[in-house]
Amino acid sequence: MDNSLDQATDIVVEAFANTPNLRLRETLISLTRHLHDWVREIDPTMDEWKVAIDYLTRTGHMCDDKRQEFMLLSDVFGVTNLVDQLESRKANDGATETTVLGPFHMVQSPRRDLGAAIMSPKVGDPCWVAGRVLNIDGTPIPGATIDVWQADDQGFYDVQILDEVDVGVGRGLFTADEQGSFYFRTVVPAPYPIPTDGPVGELLMATNRHPNRPAHVHFIAEAQGYHSLTTHMFVEGSDWIEADAVFATKRSLVVPFSWVDDRTSAAEKGLPNPHREARFDIHLARMS
Repeated sequence: MDNSLDQATDIVVEAFANTPNLRLRETLISLTRHLHDWVREIDPTMDEWKVAIDYLTRTGHMCDDKRQEFMLLSDVFGVTNLVDQLESRKANDGATETTVLGPFHMVQSPRRDLGAAIMSPKVGDPCWVAGRVLNIDGTPIPGATIDVWQADDQGFYDVQILDEVDVGVGRGLFTADEQGSFYFRTVVPAPYPIPTDGPVGELLMATNRHPNRPAHVHFIAEAQGYHSLTTHMFVEGSDWIEADAVFATKRSLVVPFSWVDDRTSAAEKGLPNPHREARFDIHLARMS
């Protein structure tokens, strides 16, 4: 068999030619051609290639049920954002803009009643978050589920500080009422750096990139007959709003967290006065 440099790619492509799953065959053949072209372009030494293999191996070793280093790697390369934009363009025309899942959706959110606190409002700026789940025409979607998770006022998720808090703090799974409404108590999250103690941190340091994300709250909204939607609500005025380390900020998702000085309203919501409030409606697209 001719295994010359000129034939190396074609030989591997031929090896995948009988893959029964057509989508898998297309993916593997395309990956092979692009990967081989990239290797030819950079012309690595074997020692350099071993460094690359070691990097990927160490990335895998950093993954567990509370951290996904490969997702983080995808995030900082902007690939997660690109895949998200391509998918949402095809499936969610007219819906709320989507954005990346992030590496911290690793724990099932506890079910909570509407108006419950996902995080104690006694620490940080107390906040009331409310919104509605609607279709793209503005009709409410009763019974939609809204999965919420966020960092605290210091920029930490529960899974990062389990010596201080229980799993589930800063998380909640809510069911929208008959008007499609959801609402809960929390604190305003802080901006934070993505984890830098692993291979992704090494990459950021080597390339002189910062690791910071602007303050945000995560949402996954789902309803029968509609496309699931993963998005963020970004805190207007947050640091890093124009320079998100994972390229996920979108202007339509930036929301004011305004101060409200109203003792009656605060008492009704079970919050101190004054407190902050944010509104975030989520529009879902019907499945075809």
